[in-house]
Amino acid sequence: MNKKCEIFLKTLSGLLIIVFFLSCSKKTEDPSPPPFNGKKYTIVAGAHQTTDPIVFKTTTELKFKAKFDSSAIYTTIDPANQDDTNKLLGLSDCNTLHQSNSARFGWRWFNNQLEIMAYCYIDELKPEPVRVAVVELNTVNTYNIAFKSDRYIFTVNGTHKVEVLKNCDYTGVRYKLYPYFGGDETAPHEIRIWVEEL
Repeated sequence: MNKKCEIFLKTLSGLLIIVFFLSCSKKTEDPSPPPFNGKKYTIVAGAHQTTDPIVFKTTTELKFKAKFDSSAIYTTIDPANQDDTNKLLGLSDCNTLHQSNSARFGWRWFNNQLEIMAYCYIDELKPEPVRVAVVELNTVNTYNIAFKSDRYIFTVNGTHKVEVLKNCDYTGVRYKLYPYFGGDETAPHEIRIWVEEL
């Protein structure tokens, strides 16, 4: 056997051994999060709300994941309305209509950031919405409202927390409140929000 063939066979043997050991290496777990199966809610330009059926729930907690895209960036016609709170998701309470008693997450594009708010009605009065968190666009965040006997507890991603006192101890049926834009003004363009209830 000539010298060139010997070198070739030794090199080939070495490569085969390396390939064999590499193929036996342990596979690592995929670190990516589980898929987000959010339902897309769309508020069309010039409208306030989505068109969804009335859904009743017997629960003391509303938990969901949500994602906003760049359509959450907007400028109101009247600058005084920029800090108004739009609505994300929530429930009525106390066996009343939601404009009497309810708790829901709100949101607004304010100071170039997406603010998540605690938005309530208590005995037909609307306390000033309170900021719970600031979230990034195109990220999935977890939202929770606990309906306690004397308060609502709002949390975002299990860390940011706001409590709002209420006046009824109710454990019956509540109805679901869907995404809504504005108060005075309608959506300036199509608004898209994805929600997955947990």
